[in-house]
Amino acid sequence: MEQPLYPTGWPEHKERTVKAPCIAVSVVAVLIGLSLAGITTLALMKDHTKPGIEPPAVATFAGGCFWSMERAFEEVPGVTSAVSGYTGGDKPDPTYDEVSAGHTRHMEAVQVHYDPSQVSYRELLDIFWEHVDPTAEHGTRYRTAIFHHTEAQKQAAERSKHRLAASSHTDGTMVTRIEPAKPFYEAEAYHQDFFKKRR
Repeated sequence: MEQPLYPTGWPEHKERTVKAPCIAVSVVAVLIGLSLAGITTLALMKDHTKPGIEPPAVATFAGGCFWSMERAFEEVPGVTSAVSGYTGGDKPDPTYDEVSAGHTRHMEAVQVHYDPSQVSYRELLDIFWEHVDPTAEHGTRYRTAIFHHTEAQKQAAERSKHRLAASSHTDGTMVTRIEPAKPFYEAEAYHQDFFKKRR
């Protein structure tokens, strides 16, 4: 038998005893809804972390003039964007004029966003080496460097540099740096997709 919320002599008794089950049902419905939402969220999280499913990744390369490097990477299947910018220097948010003057120690660089399921980091490294001269220095902003974002990228970059140094393509003297990723500052809008604007 249902226990009244108030003594039977109170005028609210009839209304309260009718509403109480409705409230209980509503609370149960909400709890069930939250549980289902939680199960769905967990399922999505588990699906995203299944072997072979990787989130979008980023790679950063300094290879001289960023216009040509941007074009080299943007044409690769699996690369979602290649952004021209500046990295490796001291001054926050430098301008093109400041970098060109050599006062900030920044290099012109390209930050590449890519889908690892379509293109590997090693393939991006191969493209980088194909478009630079790793044995020459051309001023501060045109230095060549690979900026690694993870330990795996660091190891892959070092292996690729070692292979190239041991090959017949160089005399073994390589000045290309391999360094931890530093703050990357996107270049001015007129630098982005510059090669497309010149067509």
